[in-house]
Amino acid sequence: MSTSTQQETLGFQSEVNQLLDLVINSLYSNREIFLRELISNASDAIEKLRFAALSNEALYDGDTGMFIDVDFDRDAGTVTIRDNGIGMTREEAVAHLGTIAKSGTKEFFGALSGDAKQDSQLIGQFGVGFYAAFIVADKVTVYSRKAGTPPEDGVRWESSGRGEFTVENWQRPTRGTEIVLQLKDDAKEFADGWRLRALIKKYSDHISTPIRLPKEGEDAEGRETVNAATALWLRAKQDIGDDDYKGFYQHIAHDFDDPLCWVHTKVEGKLEYTTLFFIPSRPPFDLFERESKRGIQLYVQRVFIMEDSEQLLPRYLRFVRGIVDTRDLPLNVSRELLQRNKAIDTIRGASVKKILGLIESLAGGEDYAKFWAPFGRVLKEGVIEDAANRERVAKLLRFATTHDDAATPTVSLEAYVGRMKEGQKAIYYLTADSHATAKASPHLEVFRARGIEVLLLSDPVDEWLVTHLTEFDGKPLKSVTAGKLELPGDEAHEEQESDETPALVERLTKALAGKAASVRKSTRLTDSPACLVGEEHAMSANLQRILRAAGQEVPPDQRVLEVNLTHPLLQRLEIEQDDERFAELALVLFEQAVLAEGGRLEDPAGFVGRVNRLLTAAA
Repeated sequence: MSTSTQQETLGFQSEVNQLLDLVINSLYSNREIFLRELISNASDAIEKLRFAALSNEALYDGDTGMFIDVDFDRDAGTVTIRDNGIGMTREEAVAHLGTIAKSGTKEFFGALSGDAKQDSQLIGQFGVGFYAAFIVADKVTVYSRKAGTPPEDGVRWESSGRGEFTVENWQRPTRGTEIVLQLKDDAKEFADGWRLRALIKKYSDHISTPIRLPKEGEDAEGRETVNAATALWLRAKQDIGDDDYKGFYQHIAHDFDDPLCWVHTKVEGKLEYTTLFFIPSRPPFDLFERESKRGIQLYVQRVFIMEDSEQLLPRYLRFVRGIVDTRDLPLNVSRELLQRNKAIDTIRGASVKKILGLIESLAGGEDYAKFWAPFGRVLKEGVIEDAANRERVAKLLRFATTHDDAATPTVSLEAYVGRMKEGQKAIYYLTADSHATAKASPHLEVFRARGIEVLLLSDPVDEWLVTHLTEFDGKPLKSVTAGKLELPGDEAHEEQESDETPALVERLTKALAGKAASVRKSTRLTDSPACLVGEEHAMSANLQRILRAAGQEVPPDQRVLEVNLTHPLLQRLEIEQDDERFAELALVLFEQAVLAEGGRLEDPAGFVGRVNRLLTAAA
């Protein structure tokens, strides 16, 4: 290295300052992970060089032996991590080390709670990477040179992590990156060969690139490889322990927690490929962002090709992390080629089945609740987008129902069908914007009275779920808020019914013209005075609310007002002789039905005025 030129001092992006503060304070108790993060970055840099060299072998410059070296100096209190990977230009050093240019940054900071332990998990998912260096270092110096550039185009970057950094041109004879950590006084323990060896074995043994340390002992010379230096997924399963799998997961997922479970498969035959999939124990912070990345990395013949390979798994399995390694793709495969490749289609189909099988293995045990709580809402999307596996996914779904006071979804469709009433022809459900609203709905009264179970659906995705899952086990799914009901025991009730329309119903129909499509005597209500009912296949009121909230236009839709003629309010209406007062009472009845299902009134002030007048008259 030689004298620097064009030195400048720049400020960190505000998000970097915030992240640095979080890293230093929230991860203090887990500070040893700095080495894992920096070695992981070095490994990624080497994989990027291998991929780039597929189309430009000159980038190797005659040096194809890849390595990650770790050095330490007890007297100086430093630890150095060095690789001969892709390296960085000056511009890239400023961009990569001074800013956070990844999607989901806003959502990440919005998800932070202020609780150090909880936030540390999010920080891990976000991927602290290089910034983990500041957990243990007072000063970090980075030397780098991009592969394929001349020595004088090297760069030196330095910062104490306190708001700014310096960057300058730097003569560097070799490609790659070297990071020198000036350890804090209370972190000097890491400037020790045995300590570093233990951490590499603990966190980075699965890295396929050799990680080398200086040999120690009398007359020791040269370096020795500390890690296994073999791609973990290619090793025989009997040679891989649970700790190995957990360590590899934490490496590829940037997670501090262990995975919930995993499945490792090697396929031989017409196609040869290996897959290793993990289900995390907690959701990524951007799970519900449409542009969130998938967690699958693609390798071809052990060469890293790309991350975020959306062609390898459907979107509803985006929480899965892992790798696919195959021999049956060209090394220069592109995303466009993946979209029309039969081998990828085959691997994708088999991978989905493996992952669904893994989830099914959880479904019968106590760990399923740990899976369903974070990922159940996403798994429901599988019913919508994966027609080939719709029934299989449907069996994995869990719901809250009227047979359980808890809001926690625990009931499977198979369990529901198994306890259907004799003569019950349909699986009944109710959608609402919250569990509390669903549970209190007047539409459930007759179902409770007859002991018929109803699924209570309150996730936004549920409205689309029931449009695609129209039946299960030969039983149609039917909304309790739409159409006329055919319930077990109706025969006995029908014998007492008359086809003649009650005069009160006709009078209400006239009073509510323009508000309700019609008024009819209810078969749903036992306690409430009225409820609104849609046509058999009409859009539900809850779905209309969701679409309007999303800014979409929804055509006006009038529904049927069903009334409970045995309710005191209806009996009071029946004897009301004043037409104006009757119209006002009828409108209050209608507006109460709107509110009872969680809807919004067109004229809330008018409703309050009407109620106040009624209360005053009754006083």
